[in-house]
Amino acid sequence: MRSKIEIFYEAFTNLDADKMIKCYHDDIIFEDPAFGILKGKRAKAMWQMLCASQKNKDFKVVISKIEANKKKGSAHWESFYNFSKTSRKVHNKIDAKFEFKDGLIIKHTDTFNLHNWAKQALGLKGLIIGGTRYFSNKLQSQTNHLLNKYLE
Repeated sequence: MRSKIEIFYEAFTNLDADKMIKCYHDDIIFEDPAFGILKGKRAKAMWQMLCASQKNKDFKVVISKIEANKKKGSAHWESFYNFSKTSRKVHNKIDAKFEFKDGLIIKHTDTFNLHNWAKQALGLKGLIIGGTRYFSNKLQSQTNHLLNKYLE
């Protein structure tokens, strides 16, 4: 299943969301601090939205530490981009965990330090409130609103 993770991130590096979501099971459950829990079509659409938003921009992904067996896997990845709302540079360090079913990714959980991300993306505001539950809830509300609009 290591190859499934490699294919997923190679596609992400190339902003090829269609190839990425072919690695996902139809019953995929994705979770991260920015979106919360997304299932099925919403999880797949999130990658389509993110890839589309980074086309022709200064975006880079670096993958390392890929490990996997038939049931579970993990990877470390780092993203480099400019946050769209502030144009501030972000270097996010993410640890991913995967579970597999029928040769596809059925569960994908990304974890990262949301406070560190907020400091980079939002500056002083992120430094002050980026570590709070209020900020986390507000961000998930905003990202899911954007995803809803993308799906319309």
